[in-house]
Amino acid sequence: MSDNRCLIIGSNGQLGFDIVRNAPENCETIPLTHNDIEICNFSESTKIIESIKPTHVIDLAAFHQTDICEEEVEKSFAVNCYAVRNLSQVCSKIGAALIFLSTDYVFSGEESRPFVEEDSANPINVYGISKRAGENMVMTYADHFFIFRVSGLYGVAGSSGKGGNFIETMLNLARAGKTIKVVSDQILTPTNTKELSSKIWEILNSSQHGLYHVTNTGECSWYDFAKEIFSQMRLSPDLSPQSTVESGATAQRPFYSVLDNKRLREIGLEEMKHWSRALNDYLVEKHNAVSINERE
Repeated sequence: MSDNRCLIIGSNGQLGFDIVRNAPENCETIPLTHNDIEICNFSESTKIIESIKPTHVIDLAAFHQTDICEEEVEKSFAVNCYAVRNLSQVCSKIGAALIFLSTDYVFSGEESRPFVEEDSANPINVYGISKRAGENMVMTYADHFFIFRVSGLYGVAGSSGKGGNFIETMLNLARAGKTIKVVSDQILTPTNTKELSSKIWEILNSSQHGLYHVTNTGECSWYDFAKEIFSQMRLSPDLSPQSTVESGATAQRPFYSVLDNKRLREIGLEEMKHWSRALNDYLVEKHNAVSINERE
């Protein structure tokens, strides 16, 4: 990454925060928030990018509130697809590589095995459809690109637009003495954005462009994830499982969306930690929990 300038759009989200703080010393980062750049304003965002002349543009901007996406279809495609086409064209014009963050929700979840990069995408909600369309825009219009599909993100900065993250929501409910119900029929891999950001920089440094699945390893339901959070924090709230239907979610979710990080192995990079250890890293950093390593 020597002598590179990386423009990071959406730098104040949980992944953006970690990408900035884990950037290599020899890479200049230019972090921008929504107040600095509106990617749906094509002419203005083009001017900003062309004036900065980055070697890489990392697009972390997304409309990712899954249920709301069902109602606001135009906004979903404006942010997750049409703006991505513009970014792809601008990057090609100035010779920059575009890095686009996608999602496990591009898969229907009808399979019961981890999805590899070559598997056919078949999203079942507006959010997933718009992100898959964004992927296609990148692959069609960007000369040099990296697409990273991720899953169940959480980080110390919290999710922009959602407020906090799943872990903090669970802990707040437990400490308030609330009855907690969590869906047990959606299987995924929760992923720590701190470790994810470091792996993203490794991949960028390899200069091997293309599509990657990049998550922590292992799999669990959201209910299992909640149980492990409470176990590691030594909490015993009133927790019980529920189905997706019982949760009242508006949008369909894939029941199984675990990603196999096959391409990562193919280029010779180590896979990330098991999700339970990555969770422990987060809790140690943010809540002074006891490290798994110390317990062992």
